[in-house]
Amino acid sequence: MVALTTAYSATAYTNSTAAAIASKTASTIAAVTPATATATDDTPATSVEFSAAAKAALEAKNLATVLTEARQKMTALLTDAKRTTPLQGGKLALDMSSLDAREIYAMANSTDKAAFTDDEKKAAGLEMQRRFDAALAGPAAITKVTGNYTGLYQAAAAYLDSLGPEERADPKSVAARAALTDGLKQLATAPKTKPDAGDDDPVALYLALKEAGGASGPRDIKDVASDVRVAIDKKYDAALANGKVPTFNKNTKVGTFIDLSTFDSRSLSAIVLNQDDEFSGEEVSAANAILRSKGGAALIAGYQNAAKSSDPTAFSQNVIGIYSSLSAEERQALGWSDQFYQAAVNSFATTSKLTQMFGDASSGNATNFTSWFSK
Repeated sequence: MVALTTAYSATAYTNSTAAAIASKTASTIAAVTPATATATDDTPATSVEFSAAAKAALEAKNLATVLTEARQKMTALLTDAKRTTPLQGGKLALDMSSLDAREIYAMANSTDKAAFTDDEKKAAGLEMQRRFDAALAGPAAITKVTGNYTGLYQAAAAYLDSLGPEERADPKSVAARAALTDGLKQLATAPKTKPDAGDDDPVALYLALKEAGGASGPRDIKDVASDVRVAIDKKYDAALANGKVPTFNKNTKVGTFIDLSTFDSRSLSAIVLNQDDEFSGEEVSAANAILRSKGGAALIAGYQNAAKSSDPTAFSQNVIGIYSSLSAEERQALGWSDQFYQAAVNSFATTSKLTQMFGDASSGNATNFTSWFSK
């Protein structure tokens, strides 16, 4: 699941546009400014600059502080959700996206049995896997269409590089990052051949799990809806405690504006779909307007960034990445059908064929150029 923003949502790192929007794995929103286009044939269109300040802020705290804050956040999340455990039926049942990468890793690997329960540690491990899988969802979809593995391996490498210092230093992460480096070296000369980077290659494992149906998916939309209901009610309570009437009128001068734009796209989708009739018509209307605005803005940003690229298929690749990084419920709430995805795939195929035909004609290869008309 990926949060749509008015620009592109991404963990802080340098990567292609399509990979960037697909690689935002937390539900919180971080703005990324598009940088210079760096596309080549079959690779996504645009790179984004990593904020050094953001990374420095993430790594500034000592591990003891990270663990303390993780404990405090987990307690608050469980209290708000009225749960005693973040798991249900062995699956993640709590939105842990407000915890950053260091907090999740520290929790999963804590040796202090008094600090975190076994369920909490298991939940942290599941959340780590969910974030990695979400980061690769869009780029994997692009690879499936283009046959080019470069963007997928770049996305995985960038994701590992964005993690906290403890996780990057973990022997498993070190081995995985080395495997990705090896894979990218192989792709430099054979971008459409799946690399053989050994047993530590996390992309190969992800693809195998995905094929077997074992890749982690998003939390149940009904659980998301329950969390959102609690969060909105807290906003109402805070407004009333201040003697103000809660309202969705942004220009109010007497009430308190209830801003739903802080929710991620899956949370907004839970409101819009309103499967268990938990939300009022006014709440659904407000969420729908915000979600569609963010969805439209993401597509516009994808188009504008693709326009900077020399690759004519860049926009269709960006659309494929954006679409595939969203859950089925998010697509439904946005009104993005399978036909929308197929149109992007068809556009990529047609543009690729026309580009190759033009290349053949320009190079004077009349035989190849003529052969296209008999296909």
